[in-house]
Amino acid sequence: MEALRDSDPVYIGAHALLARLGAGGMGQVYLGRSPGGRLVAVKVIRDEITGHPEALARFRREAETVRAVRSAYTANLIDASLAAPPFWLATEYVAGPTLGHAVARSGALPAATCRRLFAALAEGLASVHAYGVTHRDLKPQNVILGAQGPQLIDFGIARGVGDTALTQDGQAPGTPGYTAPEVLVGAEATAAADVFALGATLAYAATGRPPFGQGPAATVSYRAVHEPVDLAGVDPELAALIGSCVAKDPADRPDPAEVIRRCGVRDALTDDPVYVGLGVLGEAVPLHEMRTQGPGTPHRYTPTQQVLFAPARQRRTAVWVAAAVGLALVGAVAVWKLPLGDQGDQGARGGRTPQGGAQNPAGPSGSTGGRTPGADGPSGTPGPSGTPGPSGTPGVQPAAGPPTLIRQTGPNFDDFDPTLKVNACREPAEEGAKSAFQIAVTTAENDYTKKVAPGTVQIGYRVKDAPADMPPYYVAVVVKPQHEIDANGRSTTVTDNRQLGFVAKARNVYEGVGTEWKYVTYPDDFSMLVDGKTVKAVPLSQDPGAWTVVFRHATSDTEHKSVWCTGFDSGP
Repeated sequence: MEALRDSDPVYIGAHALLARLGAGGMGQVYLGRSPGGRLVAVKVIRDEITGHPEALARFRREAETVRAVRSAYTANLIDASLAAPPFWLATEYVAGPTLGHAVARSGALPAATCRRLFAALAEGLASVHAYGVTHRDLKPQNVILGAQGPQLIDFGIARGVGDTALTQDGQAPGTPGYTAPEVLVGAEATAAADVFALGATLAYAATGRPPFGQGPAATVSYRAVHEPVDLAGVDPELAALIGSCVAKDPADRPDPAEVIRRCGVRDALTDDPVYVGLGVLGEAVPLHEMRTQGPGTPHRYTPTQQVLFAPARQRRTAVWVAAAVGLALVGAVAVWKLPLGDQGDQGARGGRTPQGGAQNPAGPSGSTGGRTPGADGPSGTPGPSGTPGPSGTPGVQPAAGPPTLIRQTGPNFDDFDPTLKVNACREPAEEGAKSAFQIAVTTAENDYTKKVAPGTVQIGYRVKDAPADMPPYYVAVVVKPQHEIDANGRSTTVTDNRQLGFVAKARNVYEGVGTEWKYVTYPDDFSMLVDGKTVKAVPLSQDPGAWTVVFRHATSDTEHKSVWCTGFDSGP
């Protein structure tokens, strides 16, 4: 849950908005309150895909499926607007983390907890199947661990008996690693395919690892068809049950009732101390604050509008109006308002001054980047004369002229943490960005257009509605893995990564038409200098987990300050 942004609507339909819950390729999800005080989760389809026929069909199907399925394991539909833009649906709000988030944060679950969760999810599937519906995308991210038990969410590609398939470019429905082998090779997704996904989901819960490993979608799918599931270290009896659920032949898989019987549970999942400790009670719900959005107070949703300039005295507040965009927000656009060309707050990281002012050489407050690639190796040994040593003391004099490939001038403390409540980075921005500066981070897994290739990330930025004749404003995108990289492009054991990261060439946001998006693609457009050697960007699969994305305003190759930090999770 994260705070609302100034660009968010005040109301959607009759529901007052309280917070952001997350987002995906289809749209943004808000926490709302109905006129009578009921908490609801409101999913709004993104403005830019309202004209996409398949996206609309999936969205309508999700609403129809949720309306039809009345189960203790699904959130009931409260309200919807499906006839004309803006399209949205509101369901019961279920507090609690997703199974994917809980395991990523707390690690693999013990066997006893897995059995109780297994039985509860099998009962939920049986309830859904009783309505003639197959989920077709069961995975850890689509299971909410609620106070009353797990809830199945995201029925965007669910199907009822006799429905027409909704696929794109010949791709199988579902998620690699959780989609059944027969579906991957072109067969219909039946109830047995949901059982396969259930087994794969519990394999993840029991091991803390993707059931068929990491890598490009095609590689993971190949393993799902031809190789055994990863159950190393799992209790033998539990491993046998999971193994039967992920059998390659759907005829060999048990039905949900048999799964429940073999789990042999004798007490409630909600009495399990490990389950309760995963945060199933959810977060405190914020009070609704009456906000304004432009002139007056609109009471209905309108598409995202241009963000107005903020007075200089408001800049500290404006920096924090929007939260960062993580994997859950992939495909969304972050917008915040700041004074045009303002350099932000001095001391935002403890003593920094704008554009090359005096710096404290010790600790985070004395850095403008990370360890100098080519000066400090992963071990942190001092570099050549004139470059920073391990303390990050700046030694490189700022170079004149427009920036090209920015270099490191001190330890880089930018670090995306997907477990933070606001999906943000640990360090605040060093300076304010241009007004109406927008960013977009898109991965293949959450790209509804299927234009982003597997194993890549598309990163875009622009200044919307830029005034004419603006002086150059160079932005360099930095992508940083969790572990430091050595001169051979290998990930080291150093997890406290203080390298700058892989960088793309800086570009003037006003280049061409200033309002046009500028895009770079990881890993194709990125490299890093380590020990005097240029290292090409490493594959995402080499270091699964949270990756950091930083947008830096550069006035030269050695003088650059962060204006926005976000990230994505390359893991399950």
